[in-house]
Amino acid sequence: MPVYVSLLKYTQQGLAKMKESPARLDAAKKAAEKAGGKFIGFYLTVGRYDAMSITEFPNDEAATKFLLTVVGQGNITTETLKAFTEAEYRKLIGELP
Repeated sequence: MPVYVSLLKYTQQGLAKMKESPARLDAAKKAAEKAGGKFIGFYLTVGRYDAMSITEFPNDEAATKFLLTVVGQGNITTETLKAFTEAEYRKLIGELP
């Protein structure tokens, strides 16, 4: 299943309701499962981004719908990257001309 790395920043709304953040994460995990995906990991970070999540979804469309739903709540913004596993990386490189 495709892997996605999302770099998250809290919005002013998200910061103002920080105590609700764990419940929002639990709800996001349930929403991901409903969309056919799952969280592999979630990390609170220090630096340019406030948090990072690693998820799996069956395809780009499912991942995008999930992200649009979560971002639409107004608590975070995201920068999401599609990631390739080491095995996928090796296969891609092996197929280069």
